[in-house]
Amino acid sequence: MNVASAWRKPVAGAALLAAAALTASCSASGNAASSGPGESDATTVATPQAPVIKISPAEGSAKVSPDKKIVVTASGGALDEVVVQGGGQQVEGAFNTDRTKWVSKSPLRPSTSYDVSAKSGQTAATSSFRTLKPELELQVADVTPNAKGETLGVGAPIIVTFNQAVSDKAAVERALEVKAEKPVTGAWRWINDTVVIYRTAKYWPAHQKVTFNANITGVKAGKGLYGVKDYTANLKIGAKVISKVDAGKHMMYVYKDGKRVQTMRISAGMATTREYTTTSGIHLTMERGNPVRMISPGRKKGDPGYYDVMINHAVRISNSGEYVHAKDNVWAQGVRNVSHGCINARPDQAKWFYDNVQRGDVVDITGTTRKLEWNNGWGFWQMPFSEWKKGSALRGES
Repeated sequence: MNVASAWRKPVAGAALLAAAALTASCSASGNAASSGPGESDATTVATPQAPVIKISPAEGSAKVSPDKKIVVTASGGALDEVVVQGGGQQVEGAFNTDRTKWVSKSPLRPSTSYDVSAKSGQTAATSSFRTLKPELELQVADVTPNAKGETLGVGAPIIVTFNQAVSDKAAVERALEVKAEKPVTGAWRWINDTVVIYRTAKYWPAHQKVTFNANITGVKAGKGLYGVKDYTANLKIGAKVISKVDAGKHMMYVYKDGKRVQTMRISAGMATTREYTTTSGIHLTMERGNPVRMISPGRKKGDPGYYDVMINHAVRISNSGEYVHAKDNVWAQGVRNVSHGCINARPDQAKWFYDNVQRGDVVDITGTTRKLEWNNGWGFWQMPFSEWKKGSALRGES
């Protein structure tokens, strides 16, 4: 319908309203007769209100907690841009659906100045603030196993030690990240206030790279304690090496990627006392030495059973003094258990094992009356995974 036709057939009620509107307009104009020829009646046009931008933390704030979020909001318009710089890095953040709010994603760096700038249309706003200096600084003191160029076995844990006692373990654990080329389920378990250990539910898939990240910068780990430095470790998982030891049959079989590569006659603990009984269970190779000095525990020189000897090609498998090592007592190997708890083998075969071992390789021992404790060395596989993950500070989170 065009304009002309619309005016041809007015509805009676509409005509009356139009007349009333005209009268009201003339009354509001003051002196309508003063309008000159060709001049239209005056109209009032509302000027759009400029957007209002708010930034938190506010300009000049000091001693801002690093775990505080940067929040930028706009009323009366959408945010076109938010840029945050601090410590030579840009802070990442995210907008809400209608871009009226922006929130930073990660914790801030302690003892750092930050500059925030935001724009909405022709409106701009800025804020500069500084984060606090922590009373205590949290850093990763050590990650084991993680020697330069090291290749690990499929049972290897990731043992992380911090330089300070952590009270907010959940906050720190959320900042720990394990990425594997061939992912498997795993969980962290806190051993004490400074040590947390990652273990997989099943052995690592062989031949892959694993990256560990501790993204702890700015994380509040306790009263006055904040993370000040991130940490990254690039780990390499090698072949799947599983050694099966049957102490009852005095034999050891080594398998690499499912293929038997070594058969060894061995002699295990004589089992005359508990300390001289080899532990049964899933051990992991922990370290090696050539030679290693071995001294009888709890005995003095001259006591029955005392010994102080240097042993070649020794690979530690527990903290209770157990090694796989060389010993030239072939008369007992494959026949009798005569050791003080270690697994000894023919010198050339023990050297082969020493030369080919990876930290974190599995040594599964059966046939004895003493069970390996889960916290004896790296006996972590002795604990069912369902129990292991209860040691996580995030066990209540999905």
